[in-house]
Amino acid sequence: MGFSTGEVVEMAIQTERLGYEFYSAMSRRFEKDEKLRGLFEMLAFKERAHEKIFTEIKGKVKDEGTVDREEVARYLRAVVESEFFLGKEKSLPPLEHVKSETEAVNFALSFEKETLLYFYSLRDMVRDKEIITAIIKEEKEHVAWLREYRDTA
Repeated sequence: MGFSTGEVVEMAIQTERLGYEFYSAMSRRFEKDEKLRGLFEMLAFKERAHEKIFTEIKGKVKDEGTVDREEVARYLRAVVESEFFLGKEKSLPPLEHVKSETEAVNFALSFEKETLLYFYSLRDMVRDKEIITAIIKEEKEHVAWLREYRDTA
């Protein structure tokens, strides 16, 4: 099953919304820890900025037909159906189980890694590769910030 380019970009928008919701929730949950709260607030801000970029891209995308490369389409379907990308009802309830700083950072790292994999596939499917590459670079920075935080905490 293939996806249209517009659908692929819409999934990226939803991914960024989920990231924003997650990081916002974590910044509230750990509001007494200034360093951790600051990290999550900054990540939430970045996710919101990426959502706006993808929304602009979607507005410019002329649906170029479906992405029918079977392997890529199967991968994207698996990502979309994963625990991180199914939407608010599926991805946010586990946050209630995130009680510790370590759990929050590890969950965030998992989310960022899934996001990176998705964006690498996305980049292969859209014409505007430079913008996606820039977002990938920022997402890699998110992973680095989270790892650095985890390793120094």
